[in-house]
Amino acid sequence: MITTLTAGEIAERVRRGILAPRDAVQESLDRILERDGAIGAFQVVRRERALAEADEVAARRDLADLPLAGVPIAVKDNVAVTGEPMRVGSATTSDAPQLQDHAVVRLLRDAGAIVVGMTRVPELCVFAATDSVFGITRNPWDRERTPGGSSGGSAAAVAAGMVPVAHGNDGMGSIRIPAACCGLVGLKPGLGTVPSGLGPTDWHAMAENGPLASTVADAALVLSVLASRPELASVPRQPAPLRIGLALAPPVQGVRLDAEHRRATEETAETLRTAGHTVQEVKLPTPTWAALAALERWFAGTLDDAELLDRAQLERRVRVHAALGARSRRFITEGQRQRMHDVLGATVFDRVDMLLTPTLAQPPIAAARWGERGWLANAVANARFAPYAAPWNLAGYPAAAVPAGTHRGTGTPLSVQLVTTPDDGESRLLSIAAQLEELRPWQRLAPYFS
Repeated sequence: MITTLTAGEIAERVRRGILAPRDAVQESLDRILERDGAIGAFQVVRRERALAEADEVAARRDLADLPLAGVPIAVKDNVAVTGEPMRVGSATTSDAPQLQDHAVVRLLRDAGAIVVGMTRVPELCVFAATDSVFGITRNPWDRERTPGGSSGGSAAAVAAGMVPVAHGNDGMGSIRIPAACCGLVGLKPGLGTVPSGLGPTDWHAMAENGPLASTVADAALVLSVLASRPELASVPRQPAPLRIGLALAPPVQGVRLDAEHRRATEETAETLRTAGHTVQEVKLPTPTWAALAALERWFAGTLDDAELLDRAQLERRVRVHAALGARSRRFITEGQRQRMHDVLGATVFDRVDMLLTPTLAQPPIAAARWGERGWLANAVANARFAPYAAPWNLAGYPAAAVPAGTHRGTGTPLSVQLVTTPDDGESRLLSIAAQLEELRPWQRLAPYFS
């Protein structure tokens, strides 16, 4: 079946003329029709338009040179796709069609990808489970659990085999958390690597666009297009030895690391040692001012988005979040990110080239109407199961979630997080992730959908 192919395999066959873009898109649409009723990954499915666009790709004179030739892709419903509404998980947003593509959508289409639909998000992409007035999105590995958020719809679409790759974005972990929940590779690029354009302020320069994929090669391929850096698609699987810091302790006080997530991270560390890397345990600095700086941007970024809407009609948890933003704005300064770099450089990255942490502290939380619960219940639940991602948004460092086995108690995926410094850091992350994929291969799709 075409949908068991990776994005790279689809593109190669289309470029060689042995697969028609329409056939690749039609099978993706058929899978969505067959599977999404149980998952709820898609907000919009572009049946007729996607098929018409597939025919347009087939007629392109540069077809043989397109890196994503004929690849069906899902786009998160918080960036504009021409002719479709952009609802951002909220009944307060307009259902009017967007007039032009967001920059990342334009890059994907220029590379030959075909947008088959937009994927669901929690309201204004604030929280780490994907539910909204439009419905609850469920994890293909366990439908009683969330696929994470806010790129949960994109992750669920890939894990259920409805598309080979998807677009996501990440302001406090919103690519890496869903990737970890759904057994995928998810990469948050470093600051400025990929066009952002996510709301008025990109959550005060914390939010980045990036890929969700079932293989490292596919993640690298999509990232190379989004970053306009073709060389990123070529990933060496035998990287030079690195100094890797193992950081297990959760960065949020009072959070407990599940034994299975600890085991997965320690086993990954041993794999990297055996492969020739130096691994040493490190303690990450957790200065209170840095935690507050990240929270202030999270709150204020939500307020920036909410001010464009009828705030009275937003979910109560989002209204509270935005109200906290009104108090936080005055504390945000340009120097906070550089101060974070200085601290990390003096305490961690003077000794190591890359960090290895768990991606999650606990298995994914329930798939439920979290939007009907209070702000505190949401904040506590998010912090308890997914505390490891947020610090790297404030720092602007590239970070990736990589599958690391299966939880022996719940059957849900395990995942590790790789973090490195911004100087060509995406290449280092992809190279180590590819080495792990070779040494500790994972199941590409959720069991029922394989």
